[in-house]
Amino acid sequence: MTAHRIFSWSPSALVFDCDGTLMDTERHWQEARTITFRLFGLTPPAGFADRAKGVHYVECGALMAQETGKPDLADELADTLLSTFTGLVEEDPVTMPGAAALVRLAARHRPLAVASNCPRVTVESCLDRAGLLGCFQHVVVAGEEVRPKPEPDVYRAAARLCGVPPEEALAVEDSLTGMESARRAGLRVIGIGTRPPDPDGERADLWVTSLADPELLSWARSRLGP
Repeated sequence: MTAHRIFSWSPSALVFDCDGTLMDTERHWQEARTITFRLFGLTPPAGFADRAKGVHYVECGALMAQETGKPDLADELADTLLSTFTGLVEEDPVTMPGAAALVRLAARHRPLAVASNCPRVTVESCLDRAGLLGCFQHVVVAGEEVRPKPEPDVYRAAARLCGVPPEEALAVEDSLTGMESARRAGLRVIGIGTRPPDPDGERADLWVTSLADPELLSWARSRLGP
């Protein structure tokens, strides 16, 4: 196990994913995918939710089109997916268990950033409504010059903006796509959820069921202080 790479270490900066890590929005993405499939009269392929988790919405639209045999609908599916998701989030923004406490604790002692595949306006709106946006010095999102996860760009840029080398920064992620991005950028990684079998389980140095994990909070209090 590599948990000692976290518990014996004090990161110089922390970089958080947003969807499913800070905000309980993965359920909104799933509902948005279901609604989008229905609006276009399409049937979701078996196991699609697992394949779509953490994927940029444009790529998700392309995947929806590809797997339903409707390649010409990729752009329309992506646009509908994003607008549907945005509406659902605005109605019900909820933080993940332990996220707010950990962020506020870390923000008192370390630079923080968000690295997300979502559009900036969506990320910032979610965090603002949750009262967390002010805790983050930087929000990095995929765009024209920043490739989406699983490419390492968002995490590499976030560490640079925080003023630390990637190897001195900690990534906090809930998706395997995001963990791969962070690992490729050179960050150590905390994974949220049930540890999957190897080799996927090796994408995170430490797995916790939630950010409210008592051992994680004890580490944060002792290692992120002055």
